[in-house]
Amino acid sequence: MPHLPDIQTRLTPGMGFDAALDAALGLVGDAGFTAVIYDYTPVPRTHDGVLITPNILEARRVPADMMQLWRSGFYQLDPVQDAALATAAPFVWSGLGRQSRVMETVLCRRHDPVLGYMRDMRFSCGVTVPIHHPGGDLATFTAICIDPDTDFSERAGALAPLVGVIGQSFHEIARAGFSGETRRSRHMRLSPREAQCLSLCAEGLTAKEIARKLDRSVPTVTLHLNSAGRKLGAKNRFQAVARAAHYRLLDAAL
Repeated sequence: MPHLPDIQTRLTPGMGFDAALDAALGLVGDAGFTAVIYDYTPVPRTHDGVLITPNILEARRVPADMMQLWRSGFYQLDPVQDAALATAAPFVWSGLGRQSRVMETVLCRRHDPVLGYMRDMRFSCGVTVPIHHPGGDLATFTAICIDPDTDFSERAGALAPLVGVIGQSFHEIARAGFSGETRRSRHMRLSPREAQCLSLCAEGLTAKEIARKLDRSVPTVTLHLNSAGRKLGAKNRFQAVARAAHYRLLDAAL
């Protein structure tokens, strides 16, 4: 089982993403796990509560079809991701047996396809580390045991803090290399001018005042505001501003 000095030696700042994920797999492998998954999203859910497929979704030693399934819709049905949004502590889950308390609070029939896949693939247990950022970003690092020894699931809870340290250490290395594009939500996009007009609207400016500030005509500003509202599915400008803020489209607009 790895110790803190091992983690610090094998996961070091400046490593590339792939090398760091391989090192993280080796560390959790020393503790008895067989696979890892990592994902990162700047905005975890849509404005109406649906999980957004993350900007980064990478794995090591999972079944060959798993990442394709998750990118094509299984991610939205994954109870582990729902649980990760409900807690900040590493937690244990199982595809075959007893669930931890946080998993029990989120499980419903909607998750049946993913639970069925876990059973079929013999995902006996896993430990997921939720990593929440103040701006709302979410990353998860998951160590999985596929067909472990019969007593491993009982030990997984005791290993959760260790997986937490490995997951956090890996994430800090990975996050240091994120581009600006990676840190922006890909679920919803506005043009720079649409975002700028909505940002000024959020400050309380009228279309006439925005037009004066940007040296554009009022009809042009109105066109941008209406276009942004349609993209966001908003009924009015107040809702458009709220939804744009949810997707963090106003953060760098001005």
